[in-house]
Formats: sequence, structure tokens, C-alpha cells
Amino acid sequence: MFLMPESSTLLDTDFRPAWWLRGAHMQTLWGRLTRSRRVVPLRREILPTPDGDELILDHLDGPPSGTHFILVHGLEGSSFSVYMQGLLSRVAAHGHTATVMNFRYCARDPENVLRPIPNLRPRLYHSGETTDLDLVVGTMRERLPDAELVGVGISLGGNVLLKYLGEQGSASTITAAATISSPFDLAAGARFLETRIGRLYTETFLRSLRKKALDVAGRFEEAAALIDVERTKRSRTIWEFDDAATAPLHGFDGAGDYYARSSSKEYVGRVEVPTLCISAEDDPLVPGFTIPPAQAAASEHVRFVATKMGGHVGFVSSLGSLRCRYWAEELAVDWVVRRD
Repeated sequence: MFLMPESSTLLDTDFRPAWWLRGAHMQTLWGRLTRSRRVVPLRREILPTPDGDELILDHLDGPPSGTHFILVHGLEGSSFSVYMQGLLSRVAAHGHTATVMNFRYCARDPENVLRPIPNLRPRLYHSGETTDLDLVVGTMRERLPDAELVGVGISLGGNVLLKYLGEQGSASTITAAATISSPFDLAAGARFLETRIGRLYTETFLRSLRKKALDVAGRFEEAAALIDVERTKRSRTIWEFDDAATAPLHGFDGAGDYYARSSSKEYVGRVEVPTLCISAEDDPLVPGFTIPPAQAAASEHVRFVATKMGGHVGFVSSLGSLRCRYWAEELAVDWVVRRD
């Protein structure tokens, strides 16, 4: 199913899942279990922030091509997430360069890509945090004044990117963008994860999220005064965690206020650069029923592709035998480059 005008033309949008990966959960988990986290060489940079913290950037270098990608990962991801490595590989295949923005407390130790590097200030990251992205975009614009800056955001990173583009409007220095499996409605997504097998995915995220929030509360008195430590320890849903930790730590009046002010569905109507949003209706983390309202709210510059199958940041098709192709990653990069 393609949620876009029939006259719209795209690249290869005919997604066919690999015959042995028909289910949403297999599509979601396959790449995480089988793909390498070290596909492309990256150059690390520590970028100081105005509040005295550090953003850890990982750059894909190469000869100047005129196009530079800014990539934004998903919840508890990093530049070493398999989907980010896949995107970087595709960008390199086109001959372009890229910068991955690791959210605070998400960058991984290059010697152990499963170990996150703590940040230096009493804060973390969240689905509506765009000031760090603005810093990265501004930094790259100063360094590459003649390059075209384009963006790709995955899952939570897609929400951040869409919100940022809506905030920037016609002033955006990112000139084209794509998202994969973006949660357009954060409240609906949080409630969706409280049902059925979503609870299993939730606990995977919460194990690291609780640990980070409690670590920040233990290191900084300011954070300890804001985070409800006991509720954070007891949290068993994303909503409970966000209400106890994310929202108060970042100045929101509870999870509901955080979701209302941060959901990209409230910003897609103000996006003024060509943008492609790729989603799967069977996504086990992001409810498919949130796609049509986001499309209805979006500006004419935003296109939506919704496939029947694909899972969450999966979209695994076959190249024959057991060789895999990651369709959404290819489409996102190819479309941003060509925009046809």
C-alpha cells in the first residue's frame, strides 16, 4: 500500500519480503541478529555543546561529492547500529560523505560497540530534542558551505528529524530528507507497546534506559531532584519511564505533555523540503493506524510510502538464496540523492 498521490513517481517501491522472513517480528529482528556492526570505517569527533556537554559524531569521509548526509539513529541506537552501518554503506556506494549524530549517552566505545559512553551533563535525549541536531547541522554547514546537506532519520531519529524540519520550515539548511519507521504519534506508540508482544520489545529498551536515567540521577544532584528514582526503577512501560524520568528531566509536565509537544505529526505540516517517510503497516513497535493521520497533516513536500509488511526498520528482501537486501535503507538514500 502506498499512501501518496497516484501521480507520484519513486524509485523501486515494490517491496517483497524475503520468503523466509514473512512475519513482522522476523523482519524486525533478522538484521539485528545477523548483520555486522562494523561495515564502514568512521572518524570520531567530540563536538562541544553550549551547555558544557559533548556530542560524539562519527564521520564517513571521502572525496568531496557535493552531497553530505546527516544520519540520526533510533532509540538506544548509535553509529554502530546495524541499520546505520547499512545506511552508511549505501551512502558510500553513491560516493557521498556522512555524519552520524550520536544522541547523548548513546555513542558507543569503539572497542566495545555495546558499551555506551556517558555524557557530562544532567540530561539525556528524547524524541523531541532538536537543539543538538541544529548544532550538528549548523556545524556541518559552516564546514561545508558549498555542499548540499541531506538527512535520514531512523525510528526515534525520524521523529526528531521531522520535528526539526517542521521547526525550520523554509529556513532549513537540510534540503532533502527521508525517515524509516518513524513514530509520528508518540502517545499512541507508547500505548501500543503496552499491548501483546510489544511488552517484550519494551523491556529490551527499558533495561538500558532505566540504567542510564539512574546513573545520571546518581551523578548529578540536579537530575536527582527531577527524576523520580523509585518510579523509574519500577517502570515497566515506556509511558511510565517517560513520566518518571524523561519528562521531568527535560522540562515537560509529565509523559502526556512530552508526547504532545514532541510528536512529529504536529510538525509535518510545516516541512518545506522534499521528504520521504517509509513505514510498514505491520510494524510491531509503531502502530500502522498512525500513518494516515500523519499523512493528512503533512505538507505537500512530504511523501509517504507504507508497505503491508516490513516490521520495524526491517524491510528485508532477498537477492536470491539467503542473501539479503535492506530495501528501506536503499530507498531512503537513493531517493534523497535523486528525488524522483
